[in-house]
Amino acid sequence: MKKNTIQAIRYHDISCGHRVVGHESKCAYLHGHNYRFHFYVEPNNQLDSVGRVLDFSVIKSTLCEWLENNYDHKMLIWIHDPLLPQLLACSNESIVVVQFNPTAENIAINFVEDIAPIILQDSCTLTKLEIEETRKCSVIYKLKK
Repeated sequence: MKKNTIQAIRYHDISCGHRVVGHESKCAYLHGHNYRFHFYVEPNNQLDSVGRVLDFSVIKSTLCEWLENNYDHKMLIWIHDPLLPQLLACSNESIVVVQFNPTAENIAINFVEDIAPIILQDSCTLTKLEIEETRKCSVIYKLKK
């Protein structure tokens, strides 16, 4: 039997820099993007008493605010990046050291699997995240059911 799903969807834009260690082209250099994060949230059990997955303002105050506070106008640098010591010496307040090579794919995986469950707790689940790195290029990460 096919299971029906309902999702609340909201997007949020941030500006963020990174470099992809080991990239074969210009993405190996420090650069930035105007990212668009599309959040797809599903209820863990059923809609709330008002008939919602989650109020859109709660998505804003949780997932969107986390991006604003942690990634917006920052530079994501992998903990194993050989440039990390020099970058930290220049500006440690704008550097976010991450445990993964900061490709859009790895950012999406980390956000869905590690960050969103803590932020959303048990109210609902971020089941899908699309990250647009540019208007022409995006990645989608979906939890398997």
